[in-house]
Amino acid sequence: MRRWLAFQRSPWDLTALLNAVDPKAPTAERHLWLVRLMEWLRHDHGRPDGATPVGVLRLRHLLNVLERHPEHRAPVVALLGRLVHETEVPALFADLGFSARRELWGELAERLRLRLLPGTPDSTDLAQLFSLFFSDSADASWLRAIDDETLHRLARLFRAQAAADGDWHQPFFEAITYLVSAVRAAAFLPALRRRMDPQRLAARPFEQLVGASEALMQALQAGDGAAAAAARQRLLGLLADCRSAAASVHGHLEAYGISVDLIFELDQLRLRTLRIEALIDAALAEQPERALLNLVADLVEVARRRRSLRAPLTEHYALLARKITERSAETGEHYITRTREDYRDMLRRAAGGGVVIAGTTFMKFLLLALGLTAFWGGFWAGINYAISFVLIHLLHWTVATKQPAMTAPAMAAKLAELALEPPPPAVPIQVAPPVAAASVDPGTWLPAESGLVALQPSASPEPAPVPEPVLAAAQTTDPAVEGFVDEVANLIRTQIAGIVGNLALVVPLVLLVQWLARGVLGAPLVGAKAAHHVLDSLTLLGPTLFFAAFTGVLLFASSLIAGWVENWFVWHRLDSAIAWNPRFVAVLGAPRAQRWSRWWRDNISGLAANVSLGLLLGVVPVLGTFFGLPIEVRHVTLSTGQLAAALGTLGLELLHEPAFWWGVAAIPFTGALNLLVSFALAFRVALRSRGLRVQERGRLYAALRRRLRRAPASFLVPPR
Repeated sequence: MRRWLAFQRSPWDLTALLNAVDPKAPTAERHLWLVRLMEWLRHDHGRPDGATPVGVLRLRHLLNVLERHPEHRAPVVALLGRLVHETEVPALFADLGFSARRELWGELAERLRLRLLPGTPDSTDLAQLFSLFFSDSADASWLRAIDDETLHRLARLFRAQAAADGDWHQPFFEAITYLVSAVRAAAFLPALRRRMDPQRLAARPFEQLVGASEALMQALQAGDGAAAAAARQRLLGLLADCRSAAASVHGHLEAYGISVDLIFELDQLRLRTLRIEALIDAALAEQPERALLNLVADLVEVARRRRSLRAPLTEHYALLARKITERSAETGEHYITRTREDYRDMLRRAAGGGVVIAGTTFMKFLLLALGLTAFWGGFWAGINYAISFVLIHLLHWTVATKQPAMTAPAMAAKLAELALEPPPPAVPIQVAPPVAAASVDPGTWLPAESGLVALQPSASPEPAPVPEPVLAAAQTTDPAVEGFVDEVANLIRTQIAGIVGNLALVVPLVLLVQWLARGVLGAPLVGAKAAHHVLDSLTLLGPTLFFAAFTGVLLFASSLIAGWVENWFVWHRLDSAIAWNPRFVAVLGAPRAQRWSRWWRDNISGLAANVSLGLLLGVVPVLGTFFGLPIEVRHVTLSTGQLAAALGTLGLELLHEPAFWWGVAAIPFTGALNLLVSFALAFRVALRSRGLRVQERGRLYAALRRRLRRAPASFLVPPR
């Protein structure tokens, strides 16, 4: 006990460590001694000589001490022998990094437990102890840096103990057996089996895994090298076939919707096959010490990633995010105008949306006048918004602020071509002075209405100097970049058309209704108190800009909800169920069931987006207030309608009040923030879901600046 207390007081002293080693100590003390030893090895990470990590240097020092002092060597070897005997080594190889659960949320809960709750050395679970032994992120790097001489000395230290334990291959055989059983069982899950390509399952690779692994083990135990090599090749081929069959599920997911739990199960299956290959390589390696060390280093990295919460979310939700954004991109294409006819159609549809929003404005004032409690006031406000947005959707009209979250994925799809294709190389250009066409030598460039016209290469050794503007324009011409700039111009025009169309009718209609109410009822529909409240709340001098940006977040959230609902609808094949379910067909009739199926398939995303947006706009501010967050929403069309209602109530004298003009000044900023925030968030998610990183933003910015200088009107009016 005295030696143990001294060791506890001096955890970084090797002498105290070696004096405290006791192979007969209780389990917890023995394992804690190994934890302290690993802490001593990795202490003060660095490379003092510029090449060798501290962990390697300290390992050499430890080996020197143990080789010179048998009284320390014997108890250390005995303690490690008890570790191997009393813990399940095959479970370390077969279980570390894999989840016993078949769904992602259970795995996240397990990772959260590993991250937050401390581990105990009083355990025989080698996988748990492994995470305690190698708890530093740099452990894998210094393990791999161990040189061959040091590794051989380390192997010699334990070779006698290993010989006494019997066949050192046995833990590998058992781990391979466990992993093969897990792979085979996962492949027979109905959710996976039904979605695999039947052609890749024709050879029955999963069924043959057990026999192939047993043949390899028998050949190794018999010492038959030729049979072991043949069995190894067969098993590796079957594992590759299994991965190929599992990968075929992704084609089904792309076509029929994504399930993150299924993606998680596929990933677990793939990683288990790779672990089997790593174990085979380690068991059959010509230098087993190095192969085993590399395997341990790989397991150290796996144990570190096992505690990460971000990694599984990033990996497994990327495909779902991509599918959601692809579905949004399909919808967003309908919101981008490219011709003058499309532009006029967008103005008409936005004007129709403005008509409905005018009614929404008065309904909001009516709900406020009822004096409902906070929750019910927010709930019915959300229902009011949702009904209005759904009505606009069903009438094929539009609300401007809904567009960016849908159009951003479409823009990302265009940017995918730009991000993946390298810029075209600069082409040498030859320009001749203006001359008659008949006298032009081959290889010169002539100006034309459509641009520069190239003739055949010139034989002249001295080409004419190139004018700087012509050279710059030619060198920066990139079809992908110019196509993206065209899409930006189309998008900006579309947003402007949407806002102008909304506001062009919401303002006069609200004023007209207020004027008619004065004439018929003797008073406007909106009271003076409510009108003054509008002026106070919508002013640019208050938190309007923050609320407008927050509304952009809600607009983006509604697009995600829409994509998720559509993916859920497709994943469960509800359109097919509506079309072919016997009860639906009996009630609706076959032709009507088919029409309903198509209608729901075409409108499920729009309905989900509009209903979710309405409820978010109404309910989220109430929930924020409940938690002490004074959050409100500022929607450009609704805010404009409220200002128009206030003007209709207080009369033209309001035009002389600064408060009214501060509210008017806030409108363009509100619209810009609604659009920009929702577009930026959706665009970022779309890029990440596709794995894109725009490396050469300078090309895009330069092309946008050129377009602004040369054709600024293209951002406002579509070309002829």
